[in-house]
Amino acid sequence: MTRRIVCLLALMLLGCAGAGRAQEVKIEQKVAYLGTQNNIRMSNGIVELILATDYGPRILRYALVGGKDEDNVFATLEGGMKSDLGQWLIRGGHRLWHAPEAIPRTYIPDNDPVQVAVEGTTIKLTQAPEKGTSIQKEIWITLDSTGSHVTVMHKLTNKGFFATEMACWSLSAMNKGGLAIFPQEPFQSHDDELLPVRPMVLWGYTNLTDPRWMIGKAFLTLRQDVTNKEPQKLGIQNRQGWAAYSHRGSLFIKRFGFEKGRTYPDFGCNNETFTNEAFLEMESLGPLERVEPGQAITHTENWWLYKGINLGNGEAGIAAAMQPILTETSKPK
Repeated sequence: MTRRIVCLLALMLLGCAGAGRAQEVKIEQKVAYLGTQNNIRMSNGIVELILATDYGPRILRYALVGGKDEDNVFATLEGGMKSDLGQWLIRGGHRLWHAPEAIPRTYIPDNDPVQVAVEGTTIKLTQAPEKGTSIQKEIWITLDSTGSHVTVMHKLTNKGFFATEMACWSLSAMNKGGLAIFPQEPFQSHDDELLPVRPMVLWGYTNLTDPRWMIGKAFLTLRQDVTNKEPQKLGIQNRQGWAAYSHRGSLFIKRFGFEKGRTYPDFGCNNETFTNEAFLEMESLGPLERVEPGQAITHTENWWLYKGINLGNGEAGIAAAMQPILTETSKPK
């Protein structure tokens, strides 16, 4: 049996399980998790999410129902950094920032409770306007009643008196020991295309000889290694609109947009990644916009989680595993 057929069977089994077991989205409040008592659990019988409300907005867990702590695709982390604006705690999970990155603005603490609104299968988490920027962060999370699909809408509102140039920047801190996968742009012969197709952006500490990187013809991958403390970061303009993370036999994929002709942060990046010895971040960014007082910008990611996905060896194995998943997740939602 070929690897492609195995992957197709895995997708069919997940879809059948969703259709048979998941009839509605269950929302539980005041759930204890990671030392706080007021978290929210969303589940449809297939996957579950845990959302923080004592701080945030943060999504702390995304996993198959019944999975262990280590099966959470998101990392849970200690530590942080102190700035003139207070103590920012990394915590892990999925969060929202505004780009471009700057100290202390980016690291304004999110340690206060958020407002919660439940509208059907959507939960809206709203932070009070930030002290120092007057920017208000919101994350809206919608879980489908079947399967693993989650829609995550990020919103930044300028609550201040002056216009601000910014972009939505959504960051997922992924659990240790996995492999991040990013698509290269489709190959074109030198005879057919003379112009560049996308930027690849490096930071001052980026080291492309680091063995955690694999730069191939079809994919760029970055492996999280708990024994390697050297930070690495890279950004790309990702017109394919997806990135994935393989972890403990499961595969997490997020899809996000790219708008041709718009200006993106960091020399044109709408997709970035960072890693150290503790975690790996998968980041997507919206376009830079001048946001007037009272105006808002949004940026949406779509998530899926698949089980039993074997990436095989090299780019051929990744391509065989990803092809049916990319087909499945490309359907309009």
